[in-house]
Amino acid sequence: MDTISGEVSARELRAGLPDVIGRAAYGHERVAITRHGKVTAVVIGVEDFEALEAFELARDVAELRAAKADDDGQRVSLEALRTELAE
Repeated sequence: MDTISGEVSARELRAGLPDVIGRAAYGHERVAITRHGKVTAVVIGVEDFEALEAFELARDVAELRAAKADDDGQRVSLEALRTELAE
């Protein structure tokens, strides 16, 4: 995880939550939260979150367009699908 710039344990997070939020919001850091030495969550700022949402939306749109381009227009009824799956 090369993009994570800091790490705190869940125990440290309890005492230092305002600091972690500040680091993410104003320092543009991505702070990993660890539990038993393993990363379990990441605190990110709003800008990173919005960029992630935009990326996911763009990917969804691209996948929808690809699916529409591959659609041959042929449909199968629910009954035919159930019959096929039962075989």
